[in-house]
Amino acid sequence: MKIVITGGRGLLGSTIVRQLLSRGHDCVVVQRTPSAIPGTHEILQDLTDPDCTYSWLAGADAVIHLAAKVGIVGTQEQFRSANVVATSRLLAAVREQGIPRFVFASSPSVAHVGSSLMGVGATIAEPDQVRGWYSKTKAIAEREVLAADSSQLSTIALRPHLVWGPGDTQLIGRIVQRAQAGRLFLIGGGFSLIDTTYVTNAAEAFVLAAESPRAGSGAALMVTNGEPRMVRELLERICLAAGVSPPTRSVSFRAALAAGYSVERAWKSRESEPPLTSFLVEQLGTAHWFDISQTRRLLNWKPSVCLEQGFTELEHAFATRS
Repeated sequence: MKIVITGGRGLLGSTIVRQLLSRGHDCVVVQRTPSAIPGTHEILQDLTDPDCTYSWLAGADAVIHLAAKVGIVGTQEQFRSANVVATSRLLAAVREQGIPRFVFASSPSVAHVGSSLMGVGATIAEPDQVRGWYSKTKAIAEREVLAADSSQLSTIALRPHLVWGPGDTQLIGRIVQRAQAGRLFLIGGGFSLIDTTYVTNAAEAFVLAAESPRAGSGAALMVTNGEPRMVRELLERICLAAGVSPPTRSVSFRAALAAGYSVERAWKSRESEPPLTSFLVEQLGTAHWFDISQTRRLLNWKPSVCLEQGFTELEHAFATRS
C-alpha cells in the first residue's frame, strides 16, 4: 500500500512510519520540518498554508492524519487553523483523489468534561463542553471526519491516551526534568487510576486501521494498554527507569487545581508551555481508564507490549544514553 502520514516526526508518528515500512508499505511523510527516516518519501509542507498543494496524495491507499497543534499555548485562530481548517481541507482533497481510507488521530480530551472516566469507551466528542482550544478544535475536527464516512471514503478516529516510550520528550521528558529539579509532586496522594499507552501499541493500532479499509468505519475508538495503574506507581516507575528520585510530596486536588488556573492566567502572554495547567491537574488527579474491547474487536488489535516490558525498555534506553 501507499500510505500518506501527516506529522510523522514525533514519537508516535515515527514509530508508525517504521512499522509501516517494516510491513512493506510505501510511506509518504508530510510535515513542516525534516525527520530523515530512511526509506520514506518526505514532503516538507505546512498544512495550514492556504496555498498547500496535495499532489502527494496521488495514488495513495490510505491517509493517517497526525499533524495538529497541541498544548495550550496559542490563540483560538491558531488552533482552529491547524486542527479544524487543515483537517477539513485535507479531507476534501482525499475525497477528490478518491482515496478510500482516512485515519484521524484524535484525543480522549475531546470527550473529557472534567469528571472521572472509568471503564468507558469512546463517548461522543463534545466541542461545546470540553475546555481548552486544543480539545475543542480536535473535537470539531473528529466530528467532521466521522461525518464524512461513506461507501466511497471510510473514516475512523483513534484516541490514544498518554502515549509514552523511549525517546519521548513530552510526557517522559517533562516528568524526568521536573523530578531532577525537585518540582515533581503527587496530586491527592497520586491514588487516581489512569490508563497509558506504550508507543508500540498505539502505532500498531494506527497501522491496522490504515491496512483495513472498512474496519471501524465511522467510529471513534479508544487506544490504551488496558492496564490502568495509580499515578504514583507510574511516576515512580518512570523516575526509577531514568535514575532519578520519585516524588514524595503531595498536594491536594483543590490546591493544585487553583494553582493550575493561576499559572495559566500568568502564562497567557508567553510562548512556552506552562509548568502546570488545570487540565494537567485533572488528568493526574482524577481517574481516567477506558474500555478498549471495541478497538480490539474492530481492528483485530491487542497491546503487544505490556507496561512491565515497556518500563524495562525505558530503563534500558536511559542506561544506554548515559
